Amino acid sequence: MACSNMTDKESQFMELCEIMHKLRAPGGCPWDREQTHTSLTPYLIEEAYEVADAITDEDDEELKKELGDVLLQVVFHSEIAEEQGRFTIADVIQSINDKMIRRHPHVFGEAEAEDSAAVLKQWDEIKQEERGDETSILEGVPRSLPALSRAEHLQKRAARVGFDWRDEKEIRGKVREELDELAEVLDRGETDKVHEEFGDLLFALVNWARFNRLDPEQSLDRCNRKFIDRFRYIESELLSKGSHVREATLEEMDGLWEEAKSAEGGIAG
Repeated sequence: MACSNMTDKESQFMELCEIMHKLRAPGGCPWDREQTHTSLTPYLIEEAYEVADAITDEDDEELKKELGDVLLQVVFHSEIAEEQGRFTIADVIQSINDKMIRRHPHVFGEAEAEDSAAVLKQWDEIKQEERGDETSILEGVPRSLPALSRAEHLQKRAARVGFDWRDEKEIRGKVREELDELAEVLDRGETDKVHEEFGDLLFALVNWARFNRLDPEQSLDRCNRKFIDRFRYIESELLSKGSHVREATLEEMDGLWEEAKSAEGGIAG
């Protein structure tokens, strides 16, 4: 396709591909030329998290930049694959185009889906058909997901075929049971079982969150942010008094923590 016939979007995308090709070509950037799929993996993950931060902060300017960084990673990986004769960026785009049409027969075909739940059920059924009945329904949940998110995805997959708790009270009881079992192995000094029991407790908590339509990763992230804000308040107040957290007593820091908590005007812990 000639550039003169391209839309602005197509022209800009082609320019990005050409920039990446030049960076990887002889005489291009030494760092870019050295990269592999493996070496770039941490950057791809990092960029995805930075997109999530921009969304959380409702910062459109930052979101625009971070989405560009993610797009660059897609083009970068595709350029490496094309150099090795494996696939091209056009193959990547065609692959996702085909998948979106295939998995939305209620839009591009004759199927019907009345609500989001029906869409998800249909999506899972189509995905399972693509993999074959001999493949586990848990197949495809990324191993590199954060553990809390992976637990949630595994539980959701199982729940969609009916392997789930009957009600929220059952899960609440399971959380108490796992907490008691963790306390027991700690009291008995059975250090070899602590990791297993702690994992069971976290898995039960993720189930509890999922059943209540809570995202455990987001919930923990909110808690992290709250901790950061309150601890920074402690640091700031101590510095204003000519002191430092390294010199403060636990009682002093606890008092300032309660001040920060009260200033928020909430009842959160």
